[in-house]
Amino acid sequence: MSEQDRGGHVSDISEHVERVLIVDDDSSMRTALMESVRRLGFDVQGAIDGVEAVDRVGRYKPWLVVTDLKMPRLGGLDLIKEIKCRSPHTLMVLMTAYGTVETAVEAMKYGASDYILKPFSTDLLERVIANLKARGVNASTLPSEPIDQRSILTQDPGMVRLLSTVEGVAASQATVLINGESGTGKELLARFIHSRSPRAHRPFIAVNCAALPDGLLESELFGHERGAFTGAIMKKIGKFEMAHTGTLLLDEISEMNMGLQAKLLRVIQEREVDRVGGREPVSVNIRVIATTNRSLYHEVEQGRFREDLYYRLNVFPITVPPLRERPADIALLARHFVTASAARNGLPIPMVSAETYATLQDRRWKGNVRELENVVERAVLLAGNGPILPGHVLVESGSQPVIPASISTVSQPSGNGSLWEMERNLIFQTLARVRENRTHAAKELGISIRTLRNKLREYRETNCRASA
Repeated sequence: MSEQDRGGHVSDISEHVERVLIVDDDSSMRTALMESVRRLGFDVQGAIDGVEAVDRVGRYKPWLVVTDLKMPRLGGLDLIKEIKCRSPHTLMVLMTAYGTVETAVEAMKYGASDYILKPFSTDLLERVIANLKARGVNASTLPSEPIDQRSILTQDPGMVRLLSTVEGVAASQATVLINGESGTGKELLARFIHSRSPRAHRPFIAVNCAALPDGLLESELFGHERGAFTGAIMKKIGKFEMAHTGTLLLDEISEMNMGLQAKLLRVIQEREVDRVGGREPVSVNIRVIATTNRSLYHEVEQGRFREDLYYRLNVFPITVPPLRERPADIALLARHFVTASAARNGLPIPMVSAETYATLQDRRWKGNVRELENVVERAVLLAGNGPILPGHVLVESGSQPVIPASISTVSQPSGNGSLWEMERNLIFQTLARVRENRTHAAKELGISIRTLRNKLREYRETNCRASA
């Protein structure tokens, strides 16, 4: 075994390169995995079994340990327990054969961050490690830090408890029903559940039941055969089949009509899909997560939702609290959205005044996190190169935003800061920033190029009338 595989001298390793330890008694597998991880830019060492790995962890102090399950002397499951006792912040990824999913789930309960089913390609391992890195998971992360996993950012005690509960149920196969107002992040929570489940590296397919007409929704969900109806010129695989071995999210399921509810119930019960026009059912292995912004129980009472389907979906119900009940998250999320919006629009990150945070804190947020994100996006654009002031976040409450003089790049008609003037200044500011490239400006503003042309024509006509 090479000195590099054995570990070499720890003192020669740069403190700025995160370390990964590969544990596998198969030397060829271990070598291949080490080379794959090294290509990602990590420092990597190998160990032949759990006993050597425990010794190596104390000296090498890896950020991540990737271990096989079955090894002589000390197997992967016992290794996870031992390392988590000695070094709680070291991440663990378990490699296991297909027939030992239950053991993998048990390993995750002991603290493993993820697991990979054998056989797998080195590309999959690279994606798993890249995902851990992208999620900001590192050995210096402390439990007291705000939780930020798969786009969920919170420091509200109630949400932290909710996520802790969700992580427990994620490892199971239970159907989950997520309740909550629009804009609270129900889909993000569904993705979080998927990411923490044994199906994490399988498909996650989302279907918005409110966005599709009934006839189209049936074909989208269950698929159809060629010639099943007029316009069906080829076979279509439905979302259930696309989600095979993974997770299917049925978003806003309360919008589904009663006829489709009956078909959905059969699929959940039998784990078989009948394509429209098909002759034989197709078996599917999926986990179902459903979301709703209405009380499904109330919908059952009103005769708009099947009671039997309700009980099939309501195995593990979760309610996401509205933003107004999570005051600790308002400033945290606002700071996050300010940074993201500034980066997206090519602007310096603006300062946010204490008065602005107080204004955000006092708002009712009927649109929840989605509304907060939109308000912050608008405020960043309005602030330009200056600080975000309370007036920038009051557009929908009846007050007019304050427009800094720095962005008043054109002469304005008489007025007192109307929305029309604010819109015009914002468009001209954006055009100046992208050097008059209308396509780029329209993209940044979130409007079509045709709308932008119409707006510019309107401003020219207004200027002409003012000069006449």
